[in-house]
Amino acid sequence: QSFYKLYFLLSILLFLCVLSTNTVSGCELFGRFDMPSLFKEGDIMIGGIFPILIKQILSTSTFDKEPPKVQCEGFDLRIYRWTQAMIFAIEEINNDPALLPNISLGYRILNSCASPTNALRAALTLASGAEEVDVSSHCPPAISALIAESGSSQSIAVAGILGPFHMPIISYFSTCACLSDRTKYPTFFRTIPSDYFQAKALAALVKHFGWQWIGAIQSDNDYGRNGILAFKEEVEKFGVCVAFVASVLRTYTRDEFLEVVEIIKQSSVKVILAFSVDGDFYPLMQEIVNQNITGIQWISCVAWITSSRPSTPEMYRSFGGTVGFVMQKMAIPKLNHFLTSISPYIDPNVPFVKDFWEIIVGCTPVLPGVHAATEDTTKRCTGNETLMNSENDFFNVTELRVTYNVYKAVYAIAHALHQLVFCQPVGAQTVKRCLNLSEIQPKEVSKKLQRVNFTNQFGDEVFFDENGDPPASYDVINWQLINGKVQHVTLGHLTFAANGDYKLSIEEEKIVWRTGKKVPTSVCSNVCPVGTRKAQIRGKPICCFDCVPCAADCTPCPKEYWSNERKDDCIPRTIEFLKYHEPMGIALTLVSLLGASLSLATMVVFINYRETPVIKASNFELSSLLLFSLFLCFLCPLTFLGRPTVWTCMLRHTAFGVTFALCISCVLGKTIVVVTAFKATFPGNNIAGKFGHTQQRIIICSCTLIQIVICVLWLSLNPPYPHMLFTYSNKIIVLECNTGSQASFYAVLGYIGVLAIICLILAFMARKLPDNFNEAKLITFSLLIFCAVWITFIPAYISSPGKFTVAVEIFAILSSAFGLLSSIFAPKCYIIFLKPEKNTKKHVMGKIIN
Repeated sequence: QSFYKLYFLLSILLFLCVLSTNTVSGCELFGRFDMPSLFKEGDIMIGGIFPILIKQILSTSTFDKEPPKVQCEGFDLRIYRWTQAMIFAIEEINNDPALLPNISLGYRILNSCASPTNALRAALTLASGAEEVDVSSHCPPAISALIAESGSSQSIAVAGILGPFHMPIISYFSTCACLSDRTKYPTFFRTIPSDYFQAKALAALVKHFGWQWIGAIQSDNDYGRNGILAFKEEVEKFGVCVAFVASVLRTYTRDEFLEVVEIIKQSSVKVILAFSVDGDFYPLMQEIVNQNITGIQWISCVAWITSSRPSTPEMYRSFGGTVGFVMQKMAIPKLNHFLTSISPYIDPNVPFVKDFWEIIVGCTPVLPGVHAATEDTTKRCTGNETLMNSENDFFNVTELRVTYNVYKAVYAIAHALHQLVFCQPVGAQTVKRCLNLSEIQPKEVSKKLQRVNFTNQFGDEVFFDENGDPPASYDVINWQLINGKVQHVTLGHLTFAANGDYKLSIEEEKIVWRTGKKVPTSVCSNVCPVGTRKAQIRGKPICCFDCVPCAADCTPCPKEYWSNERKDDCIPRTIEFLKYHEPMGIALTLVSLLGASLSLATMVVFINYRETPVIKASNFELSSLLLFSLFLCFLCPLTFLGRPTVWTCMLRHTAFGVTFALCISCVLGKTIVVVTAFKATFPGNNIAGKFGHTQQRIIICSCTLIQIVICVLWLSLNPPYPHMLFTYSNKIIVLECNTGSQASFYAVLGYIGVLAIICLILAFMARKLPDNFNEAKLITFSLLIFCAVWITFIPAYISSPGKFTVAVEIFAILSSAFGLLSSIFAPKCYIIFLKPEKNTKKHVMGKIIN
């Protein structure tokens, strides 16, 4: 809470400082933080904030006097090189005739001590301009852009306070995904990929090596917390479990670091991700080495894997084989000469150079006007020392990563300023200013920076997306001990496409693991052996389970398989359907073909004997149509045999429905003809004349058309389809035709039933008509058989298992068809072939003549 109070007070102070720049008399500074700075004046000023000293010495304030000056310690060579890269890039731009010609860039670089509060002090100092200005003079040029900061927490503070004033900020090492939020940080840019991509990259690495049970250590700040949160969201998609998340911070006490060590020692994880900056993680690394904790495979984020401070043979004992990701590297050859020219004797008042000299050269420089402390016992320099032959990694400019990010940030600002001042891109032939330097506004610089897109001298394309982020790509780094030194060996690469997909390539055979050449494993529970299954342990993550013997069918088998008796193998289930070549299929096929043959044979008989009284009395046209429909009904069962497909499923039910509707319609027509023929024998009744062949055809077509409409609606709305039924047996898959719509299926059956009942009622009423050859009796008997078959079909169909359901339906079709064929046409064939003496008009109408 004290941090946010300070944040609020400093925000007010900044606002007052900005207002002071608009006073009539010039600038009036209300206060200053007295921060040492690397400074050079120019026509356009660029600010820089770096944690050159990595730890702030905390002091207690009594609030009865002005707080003492902030004290910091822990000079970091790596970060000091970042500041020199910024100065080098500015000097290089000033000497470039094509980029910002006749305009000099200046800089002011401050130290943040890796503290958000001190980063705020630095930001306010830079935003308020020079600290000592003549009140009567005009304001000197304020900074037009800012290169800051290393830590995400510091960048959040700086971007939050300077964002409302449209100050463009480019970070070189802040990766928190939260900084991509344009609503909160509208002018924040960076030359390092967001943690959104780093989390995906780390998750891809974990997935690639099959690690299921890992631990995590985070910096207790925005960078660590947001990074681990994003990482957990990604790995949980792959079923990976995070055993613990421990926090570290450089200001923690030793006891707090020892608590984290105990968590590591008590956990069963063999792979741990450290999502922390090196300053926060280094004290924990020391404790791990002191307690000789080995055998753990470490995964690193981009923040510490290439840091020189922990990359020592002592640390390698516990952290050797560490793998992780880091930004792309680049060589800046000319930077080496610039770094070796650093000297405290050129300007003794330049901050930080004395600390740098003491570390690199190993002695304290004797500077004019600077008196050494009496208690200082360090070696005094002779003044003849040189950096030309130094082998310190500080001067290795062949594998620059964050340093190169700083370099790109300076050039991005320079290109934005060039387009703003000259209204054309770098390289144009005519260069003429379109804007006075005094009119440069940070807001306009931000707009130009958003549209920056250029290729630098190393062939690297520099641009920012809509969130201010650069394109994401990483190198895979492995810690290896070569010639007694820890080397950061590049063994792979990961690139992200515009749609978020990634491509990961790793030379696995060259990786040195903590466990040797074999890829380490990290699981909470081993894979259950065959014949056993997972049993979740209450209160534990899903990766932790017991293996218990399978009491029933083992769940891991896919639905198409079943476990054998020993529960140690998955055997494919038998797919069951009514086949043509099995005994039942052969029998049904033969019966179906027999019925079709009998129908055709009967039709041939009717054609040959169509002029005989028996055939004429039974209405030759209707009888032929009925025989044709029965022929189709006998062929219908063939569509029910064989493997169900989409087409056969749709055909079998609709063909059955339409053919039987046609069949019963013909029977209905014959019944009506019999009834009307009898009524026509009464004097004065001409009903037979009104019910001729045309009316018979209309009845048959109308009744059949209704069934066709029902089937078309069925196929259009919810047609039948092949369906696998797994619930019948654990060894068998029943492949059947699902009706799709039960309502449509029963509507088809119901309509046939309605026609049959109407026909039965009419035939029953006409069964005692005085005629030697009364068809009404035959129709009544046939329809009784038909109705009996289909009434018993429904319960049998519902209760039949598997393929027998299809057999029951085929049996019902064949039985009802044979009932109609035999009951209606067998008596006629009997008279034609065995009793030809009765095939006379006299005999047929005997009772009427009598």
